[in-house]
Order: sequence, then structure tokens, then C-alpha cells
Amino acid sequence: MAVVEETKGEARRRLRARRREIVAGRDLTADAAAIASVVGDLPFAGGTVLSYESLPHEPPTAVLNASLQAAGHRVLVPITLPDMRLDWHDLAVPGRTPLGTDAPRSADLALIPALAVDTTGTRMGQGGGCYDRVLPMLAAGCPVIALVHPGEHTSDPLPRDPHDVPIATVLTAEGREPARP
Repeated sequence: MAVVEETKGEARRRLRARRREIVAGRDLTADAAAIASVVGDLPFAGGTVLSYESLPHEPPTAVLNASLQAAGHRVLVPITLPDMRLDWHDLAVPGRTPLGTDAPRSADLALIPALAVDTTGTRMGQGGGCYDRVLPMLAAGCPVIALVHPGEHTSDPLPRDPHDVPIATVLTAEGREPARP
């Protein structure tokens, strides 16, 4: 009997249900502190970090972003445009002044959201393609780290399209680890 592969839509539904279970059992305040504690160990030398402002079901980023700023880094977070492209603004500048969709080109580190990352580095996002547009813009050698909850770095293979950029590292409240063995 042939194995039927899961579509991205099916995978997202499954992963969102799993995330609801995971979040219900997490202390997100403790997770925020644990995630932020890795700031000094992040693999970059420059000063501009792409991050994001997490939603309630995502690994918390507010303390992480504040820690990055306190360490002297410029933190850029996205503004989602109607066409699902991402513009960016500097968290330190009041008013959410857009910097342009090409702002990722200046990043020294990219911290990106994900529903899950498998052990081949395949990242499953929310399905809007926002980061599928951003990742190819990053300078060669810019480290990319996907933030997920513990249990969302999985050995279960995720559906992958040719345009999907593999992720090298994941970060959870339990620490940073290579996405691929």
C-alpha cells in the first residue's frame, strides 16, 4: 500500500492542534526568561537582529527582544502588509516607522517564527509565505534561528516545497540546538 504524504495544510492543522496542547502546559513567563537567557550565546557578531513580536500561542519574544536591545543590538520586527510581504520597523523607534521590505538585507541574525522544524531543517510556518520571501534576501552567512516550543523540533518529516529554505538552528525554552543532526 502506498504511503499518502501529508499536505502543508494538513500539517498546519495538526501542528496548530499540537501547539494548543503544548501551550496549555507551558509556563510562558518562565519560557520567556529561558529564551532570553541565550542572548549572549547567539551566533553573530553584528548588531541588527530580525525578530518578531510573538502572538500568545508562540514562543514568547518580548523579553528576548528587550534583552537584545539592552545588549546594544538593533531589533527589527515585521509589519505584515496586505499582500503578505513584510515591512520592518525598529523596536527602539516609536511610531512603528516602516523601514522598507528590503530591511532584512542588513540583518546580522534572523530569529523567525515556526510551527515546527523537522530534523532535515524543513520549517513549517503559518502559510502566508511571509518568511519564504524574507529568507532568500538575507546576506550569505546570516544565521537563521527558528523559535519553537519544546516538542516542535520533530523527527516527523514535514512537507517541503522547492522554494523552502532549510533552517540550521532551532531555539526553544530548553535551549538552542542544530535543526539537523
